[in-house]
Amino acid sequence: MHKLRAKYEHRTFHFKRPSGTSRGILTEKQAWFISIWNPENPQVIGRGECSVIPGLSPDFVSLESKTDYENKLNEVCENLTLDLNNWPSIKFGVETALLDLENGGTGNYFNNAFTSGQKQIPINGLVWMGDPQFMQDQIEEKIEAGFSTIKMKIGAIDFNSEIRLLQGIRSKYSPEQIILRVDANGAFIPKEAPNKLERLSELAIHSIEQPIKAGQWKEMSTLCSSTQLPIALDEELIGINLLSEKLDLIQTIQPQYIILKPSLHGGLSGTREWIKIAESNNIPWWITSALESNIGLKAICQFTAEFENHLPQGLGTGSLYTDNVESDLLVERGCISLKEKYNK
Repeated sequence: MHKLRAKYEHRTFHFKRPSGTSRGILTEKQAWFISIWNPENPQVIGRGECSVIPGLSPDFVSLESKTDYENKLNEVCENLTLDLNNWPSIKFGVETALLDLENGGTGNYFNNAFTSGQKQIPINGLVWMGDPQFMQDQIEEKIEAGFSTIKMKIGAIDFNSEIRLLQGIRSKYSPEQIILRVDANGAFIPKEAPNKLERLSELAIHSIEQPIKAGQWKEMSTLCSSTQLPIALDEELIGINLLSEKLDLIQTIQPQYIILKPSLHGGLSGTREWIKIAESNNIPWWITSALESNIGLKAICQFTAEFENHLPQGLGTGSLYTDNVESDLLVERGCISLKEKYNK
């Protein structure tokens, strides 16, 4: 058998509207697509997406990282067996491209109930940061679209304004009608966090993602043990690659949930390891895309369907870009499925 060949191409995707997080406003998104094929059968090509978020991805700290990143991609294309533990976005791209190749280059990375059209995945509707009216408009749009779980990013505008937005939802919809999640992206400082979590808990919030910045294990452990509002770790897991480190983090902090992004948390294999650790410690989890285009999103959806997890997942990012890749994914009534396949 001939050695597999590989190449990559760069794409810049553009947001339909600027998308706010506590780390700033996003207007465009960098991605690299890796293609892998066997020269004996070159018409069958597996594709995977290497997706990065500057300032968050451990393998792409800023836009100045592009040269180093593409140097690593060149190395990978020459040697697909390289250790990519410190390059989770590239690891995800290579793993998914190889799975696609194995399945005939059809865009099916797994053969399961999702890919066969027998299963849809419940997802949350994401509300980006912005001025209060912009956020209110998004909330109403998500509820009208049939989402029963809303995730609101907080931490960039005045906290009292964010509380009022959440109170507005709660005044109309009970926790049984609308599940509310919030994502602080590490925006709170530790001494203020307990009071803010207490105020949020009064609104029957399902959970808060990463209330304080990652790396403060002692402070995060204290919050998790004392708060009435369940805490989900997200950024906290980034860069934790060794099994022993993962176990240490989970046992030290003992969070109520963890949230997994394959492009940030070790690719598919690293995510599987996190899931195994979480389940062995009775910690629920869900999976979220990290602003991938439809190529990466489709792979993550199929991967998610490999597990029996009935919590709403964070997979509703396929409509973010003006120039996204064409896709057969369909988001409808708060669920994602394959167009014309899911048997309703």
